[in-house]
Amino acid sequence: MTPIEVAAFITGVASVWLAARQSIWNWPVGIVNVALYALLFWQVRLYADAGLQVVYLVLAAYGWWAWLYGGAQHTRLRVRRVPPLVLAGAFVLGAAFASTLGFTLARHTDAAVPLLDSALTGFSLVAQFLMTRKFLECWPVWVAVDIAYVGLFISRELYLTSLMYALFTALAMYAWREWYLSWRVDLVQRPVEA
Repeated sequence: MTPIEVAAFITGVASVWLAARQSIWNWPVGIVNVALYALLFWQVRLYADAGLQVVYLVLAAYGWWAWLYGGAQHTRLRVRRVPPLVLAGAFVLGAAFASTLGFTLARHTDAAVPLLDSALTGFSLVAQFLMTRKFLECWPVWVAVDIAYVGLFISRELYLTSLMYALFTALAMYAWREWYLSWRVDLVQRPVEA
């Protein structure tokens, strides 16, 4: 356990807790978190996950903006359901990205577990994209990815990070419920989405 892993743990848990509460502050805290994890993952040769942190940084900046101004008439976004074609397209792109990255890392690097690392990277991107648009379905994707990450990080002896992903799993289940309730309230109050 290193100081970087401890700081990443704290900012990671805080970021997901804030996202579950729909606080805009999840994005700047998340930016600090991904910068720390980019460094940590590079050090333990989880290159796909290190690269993923850079993409998260860009998505966090976009999410920050979208949550504030991405709604109807540049208002705050509300929780909503993802259209089925968008969800299917996101999963196809996630799988294609994961396959391409996995085979590239397996062939050209000393990555520790290139295929699993890449699959989790691809579907983390799917979940993060859905979260930036405040789609309810981001949370079940996060639950599945977080559970798999627990095992991966144990295998790399990143025990605190593994614990964090176990906490992420619980927080994602909590967030799924909270966002669902928020969506239901909005549905009753504003039945027509602009």
